[in-house]
Order: sequence, then structure tokens, then C-alpha cells
Amino acid sequence: MAQLTDDCFAFSGPLLPLEEMERLIAERVTPVAETEQVPLLQARTRVVARDIVAPDHLPPFDNSAVDGYAVRHADLKTNDDTVLPVTGRLQAGSKDNVAVQPGSAVRIFTGAPMPQGADTAFMQEDVTVEGDRVTLPSGLKKGANMRHTGEDIAKGAVALPTGTVLDAQHIALAAALGLTQIEVRRQLRVAIFSTGDEVVEPGQTRGVSAIFDANRYLLAEMLDRLGMVVTDLGILDDDAAALSRAIEDAARTHDLVITSGGVSTGEADFVKVAVESIGKLVFWRVGIKPGRPVTMGTIDGAAFVGLPGNPVAVFVTFVRVVKPLLRRLGGASPRKLTALPVRSAFAYKKKTGRREYVRVSLRTRPNGEIEAVKHPQDGAGILTSLTQTDGLLELPEDITKIEAGDRVGFLPYAALLD
Repeated sequence: MAQLTDDCFAFSGPLLPLEEMERLIAERVTPVAETEQVPLLQARTRVVARDIVAPDHLPPFDNSAVDGYAVRHADLKTNDDTVLPVTGRLQAGSKDNVAVQPGSAVRIFTGAPMPQGADTAFMQEDVTVEGDRVTLPSGLKKGANMRHTGEDIAKGAVALPTGTVLDAQHIALAAALGLTQIEVRRQLRVAIFSTGDEVVEPGQTRGVSAIFDANRYLLAEMLDRLGMVVTDLGILDDDAAALSRAIEDAARTHDLVITSGGVSTGEADFVKVAVESIGKLVFWRVGIKPGRPVTMGTIDGAAFVGLPGNPVAVFVTFVRVVKPLLRRLGGASPRKLTALPVRSAFAYKKKTGRREYVRVSLRTRPNGEIEAVKHPQDGAGILTSLTQTDGLLELPEDITKIEAGDRVGFLPYAALLD
């Protein structure tokens, strides 16, 4: 299990700035130490445990990038066409040890090894063939249309650094280097609860004052996308003692326990009290909207995060608070979110001292510029504001208002979830 010291997030201010939270996570959270070897096709979302060094050059030999004709550049005329006899033929996978003789050309196909002595390839669309002779136009540079040994990556170079979160392209690179397994850090174990007497399981009978639980399903899907091993522990009643027992039990066998609901300051918000009775509450408000009442603590070395009850606040706090913690616990290298510049199609006011995330859709203006359109409903409980938009505008702490036409930073949902 991951081990977190009790003071790893210690913060005494009224609102913890988001950047400060990320800095504390990066500096004071220790990744899990256990590693394992996994087959390539089971490696997506896993974190590379140690540098993967290329065992060979990629590509391993000079080869043609086109279907055409391989020649020696020294045989080409500078200001006129060159006519050469075709003396050989090479296809991809060919085992023939073909050499190009001075003053001749070899018919070659994409991926075939360049014949000995050849240093340039012509595309077949650019030449004229008559019988066993080929006419080559002037002007082609030496080395054109060939892939050089090791131009992708050289033998002995680091192909996949420690901390890489593996995706399809990384697995393809490992396969191209002939690898069949990758050493990765073990998967994190995460337990999730929902809380609240008013919350019921989808499919069950819903009372007149009850709501179906969406938060656990949202959390389970987002955690699965990140490669976590998820334990769904259902819905907990609003009872501080019962919450304490359930959270403490989950902390014994998981790296992180996540609850949603019950973390505000109301009389029926019991999560804060429950965590303080079994562990250490290290902060419980973050300078972020939606989602300010986020609780983070430690329980016997495991991490605990209590998220708000509204589903949009759960989404925002997960991608901006929980995800950095998970990445660090899992040993992943830091990956800074880059907001894409777009034009705002609306005016907006906010308070200073907190970072706000506004749900928007994108559209293209007649001049080709991309602009962001605010969803008409911005309440933290409006789930359709997530399903009917493309991403979030990120408004920094020092901004108090934006005007229509201002350039703003846009974060697509795909970037937030991966």
C-alpha cells in the first residue's frame, strides 16, 4: 500500500490554491514501490517503472520510403535527365544481398533494404521506364526517400522513460523494438463510496425526496480510464460512526479512498467528522469552482479524498485534484495541462482567489476563429452541462471578469480524462 505521511498536504489557510496543492503532491507523495512485468497488450494506462532502452536501432537498416528506384547519387547528372539500366529488384522482406553497380539502378519497393552502394531513391511516379532502362529527372537531393538506420531511435537510447503512462503509441514503439513485456508499477487500488440518506442505487425504488446515484458511476468510469483497480463499496448512510468504520476498513487494503457528498459545512455533512476520528484531515477547502469543499486526509498511510455531492463538482474536482494525486501515487511523470487559446463568446464575472471552470461548447466564427459558448445552465448539479459541451474554460485566480471577444484558455474533456 502507498504510504503517505500525516503532514504531506499540511495547509492552514482558508482556501488551498490549486497550484500549491499540485506542488505539495509532487514534493511529498511517494509513489508505490512494487513493480511487475506485463505483456504489451496489457500495458495500456500502466506506468513505466524504469527506463526502457532501445535494444536495437529503429529502423534496424537503411530502407526505402517509396516504391521506385534506388541509385547512387554520384551517378546522376546535375542539370539533365539521367538514363540508367535497371539491374536488380528488391521487395520488403527480401533476403537477397543486392548491390547497385556504378551507373545502374535497382527497382525497389517501400520497406525494402537499400541495396549496397545506393544512397537515394526516386519515386516511381517521377520517372519514365522503357524496357530495362529508367529515366531519372535532375534535382533530387542525396538521401531522398530513404529511411536511415536508427533515424527513429538509436540503439542504447532511452525509448520510454521512467514515469511514462503507456498508451497505444508507446506500446507500438516497444513492439517495434522487439519487446514483449514492460516493467511497470503496480496498479493503484481505489475504493469509492457515495454518501447520503437521499441517494439510492439506480434501478431501485426512488422515494419522492431521493435521487439516483450518478457519482459512483462517474468516478468508476474515470478511474477505469486511468487504469485503476476500483472497488465499489456502494452508498453509505449519513452516520458518522458508520462512515468512520467503512472508511477505516477500506483504507487498510486500498491506496486511496474516495467518497462523494457530505463534505460541506452543513449539520448533516458527516465525512469531515468521520475522517478526523480515524485519521488526519489535512485540508478541506480548495480554491476551485465548482468544487470548493474538497476534503483530503490520511488514514493509516492511505490517502483519503472526500468530493462534493454535486456531479459536475465531482467531475471538476476529480480531474483537477484527484487525478494529480493518482498520477503521483502511481509513479507517473508530471504532465502539465495546456489550455488551448480560444475566443470567448460571452462576458463573465468571478471572484478573485479561486480558479473557475466554465462548461463551454466550441464553434467556428466566419473568420475561422474558434470561440467558446457558455452552456446556458451552470449549476454544479446540471449533468447535461457536461454531456452537451466540449470542455472547460479555465479562468485563473487573478481574473475577475472576461468580456466577449477575450482570448481564454480551453481544456477539452479528452485531455482532462486521459
